Amino acid sequence: MRVFNFAPGPATLPLPVLEQVRDELTDWNGTGMSVMEVSHRSKAFIRVAGEAEELLRELLAIPANYKVLFLQGGATGQFAAVPLNLARADSTVDYLNTGAWSKKAIGEARRLVARVNVLADEASSSYTTVPEAGTVRFTPGAAYAHYTPNETIGGVEFGYIPESTEVPLVADVSSTILSRPLAVARFGLLYAGAQKNIGPAGLTVVIVREDLLGKARPGTPQVWDYQAQAQDGSMLNTPPVFALYVAGLVLRWLKSEGGLAAIGARNRAKAELLYRTIDTSGFYRNPVAVSCRSWMNVPFVLARPELDPSFLAEAKAAGLANLEGHRSVGGMRASLYNALPLAGVQALVDFMKDFQRRHG
Repeated sequence: MRVFNFAPGPATLPLPVLEQVRDELTDWNGTGMSVMEVSHRSKAFIRVAGEAEELLRELLAIPANYKVLFLQGGATGQFAAVPLNLARADSTVDYLNTGAWSKKAIGEARRLVARVNVLADEASSSYTTVPEAGTVRFTPGAAYAHYTPNETIGGVEFGYIPESTEVPLVADVSSTILSRPLAVARFGLLYAGAQKNIGPAGLTVVIVREDLLGKARPGTPQVWDYQAQAQDGSMLNTPPVFALYVAGLVLRWLKSEGGLAAIGARNRAKAELLYRTIDTSGFYRNPVAVSCRSWMNVPFVLARPELDPSFLAEAKAAGLANLEGHRSVGGMRASLYNALPLAGVQALVDFMKDFQRRHG
C-alpha cells in the first residue's frame, strides 16, 4: 500500500513515474536491457539527457545564455564547486545565513576563499526569520553573493529574490526548484540536489550563466569545472544515468500537470491548508515568522511534547509517513513537495484534528 510520504528528501515521487520506471526496469524501450545497463554514450541515452534538458529549460523558461549541467555530488558538492569556479582564493564573497544549509555552505567557502562576508545572520531568531526585503546590500566587487531561498530543516523561506545588479547572485534551490515559476535571469547560478522535486538522489542540477564559465581557479578538479562539464555535455564522466532518466520522466509529468504555474497554485493551496490548521488549533504551533514560512517544509510542535512519540506512531499507522522533525530541532515536519497530492495534506489535517480531539 502506498502511504502519504512527507519525507524531506529523498522525497515522494509521482506515482505515474514510479509505475513507468517499474514497467521499463528490465526492458527499456525494447532494448532488452535496463536503462541502468545502457551506455551513457549511446544515441538512445543521449536523447534521454537531451529531452530532460529541453523540458527543464521549458518549465523554468531558462534563457538561452545559460548552460544546464547534470552533475553528481549533491548540493553539498556545490558548496565547494561554486567558490572554485567563481572566486579566486583572495576574492571577497557574500553569504546570507538563514539556517543549517546556509551554515554548511559558508563553512565550505571559508576553506576556499580569503574573505567570506556574512551579511545577514538569522541565528538570533533561532533561524525562524530571513532578512527583510531591501535590507541586504551586497559588497561591491564581490565575486558572488550566495543565499538559500528555502531552509529545509528550519522551514524558513525567502518571499523575494534579493536585489543584485553588479554581483552575481547564487542560490541553492534544492528544496524549491520547480515548485513554482522562477525568474532564472535574476541569478548568475542556481544549483539543486534532485531528491526533492526533480527525481532520485544522485543527480545535481546546475544552471549557470555563460559569462561565469571559464573562471575556475587552477587546480580545480575537472569534474567540478563548469566549463569542462558544459563542453562535454555533462558527460565528462559517467553521469548518474538512472537518476537522470527518472528526472526526465518527472519533468515530463510536471509538464503534463500544467507546468509550474499550475504546480505553484497547488503547492500554495497545500501549504495554506496545513498552516491554517496549525494556527487555528491552539494545540499545534509553527515556530517560523508568518512572512517567512516555507511552502515546502512545514515544521510544527505539539503543546505537550511528551505526546510526540504517540503522534508519530499513530500517524504512521494511519499511512502518514516520515513526519519526524530533523534531529537538530525535534518536533514534526511535513514536507509538501510537488508529488505529494492535496489529498495527502487533507489526510494529515484530518489526523491532526482527530489526534487533538483525543489528546488535547
